[in-house]
Formats: sequence, C-alpha cells, structure tokens
Amino acid sequence: MNKVHLIIESVLVAAVVALFILFFTVTPGAKRHATEVEAQGELLPIAIVNTDSILKHYTLAVEATEKLQTQYEESMVKLDGKAKAFQKEYETFQQDVLNFQKKLEANAFLSRERAESEQQRLQKKEQQLLAKQQELENLRQKLSNDFLAQQNELTMQLQDSLQLFLRDYNADGHLHLIINDAVLLNKAAGYDVTDEVIEGLNARYGK
Repeated sequence: MNKVHLIIESVLVAAVVALFILFFTVTPGAKRHATEVEAQGELLPIAIVNTDSILKHYTLAVEATEKLQTQYEESMVKLDGKAKAFQKEYETFQQDVLNFQKKLEANAFLSRERAESEQQRLQKKEQQLLAKQQELENLRQKLSNDFLAQQNELTMQLQDSLQLFLRDYNADGHLHLIINDAVLLNKAAGYDVTDEVIEGLNARYGK
C-alpha cells in the first residue's frame, strides 16, 4: 500500500516539474510579448488611424461638412425671418383684441352686429395664427430632421470612402489589423498611419 502511494506521489511530482519546465521555457519562446517584439525593432502587422483627424483634414469631409452646415444655417435664417414676421403679426392681433375689449366695455360699437362681426374676425384671425404657429413648428422640426438625415448620410459616405481606401491601402495584406485610435487607451510609436491615410485620401479625391 505504501509503495502504491509512493508511486502516485512520484508521478505527481514529475508532472508538476514538467509543467514548470514547459511554462518557463516553451511558452516564452513560442509566443513573445508585443513589447518584446517592439524592443527588438520589429512592428506587429497592425496600423492605427485617428478618424477625428481624418474628418478634420480629409478634403471631402471638410467640404461636405461645411456645405451641409451652410445649408442648415441658411434654412434657419429663413425660418427665423418667418418666426419674427409671425411674432409681429401676433402682437398686432393682441392689440386688436385689446382694442375690441375696450370698445366693448365702452359701448363704442354702433351696433351689436358690428361688435359680433369684429369678434368673429378676431376669432378667425386667432385660428389662422394658431395654424401658422404649428406650421412654423413643423418646419423647424423638418429642418432638424433633414439635417440629421443628411449628416448620417454624409457619415456613411465618409465611412465607405475610408473603408474603400483602406482596402486598397492594405491590398497586399501586410496589415492584419487596422484600429481606430478612439478605442485605444495607449499606443506605442510607429503604428499610427493617419497622416499617410489622409494624404492618400486627398490625393484620390483630387483626381
């Protein structure tokens, strides 16, 4: 019985020793850490691009964004003009209502029919103003929705343009991974190809 225990213990000890040998010899040699690779002057097949920088310096993105913003601002200026005209019309209506009330209290109308006619006119004007107010609100909402839709369309266009360029840029497959800088907390030197990508994008756009 003791011999059996000794044999089992011997096997376990041998197994533990083998695991330690494998861990400290085979593993480090088979898979080097990224920092070790970089320390030896080698770069991993990875590239990093800063999409925010691309949006600021890619001519297509700059021109399209500026055009979109200009259109939106012009539309808002027109809407503001309509809103001011509405405000002026509403203030005139308020003054008419005040005058009507003063005349009514002073019995200044020549006849009851004349007072009723003026009251009906003011009621009709009020309904018209409410309708105009709703139209202005609908127009404001439409402009905002259209701007967001065009902005999303532009974003997709820029993404497609960038993806197409990167596909050609890495046509030989020398890069295994291209990462957006926005998701990184830290990075080593030598991996950022943003300037090169921007130069390529602008060169392609200029043709």
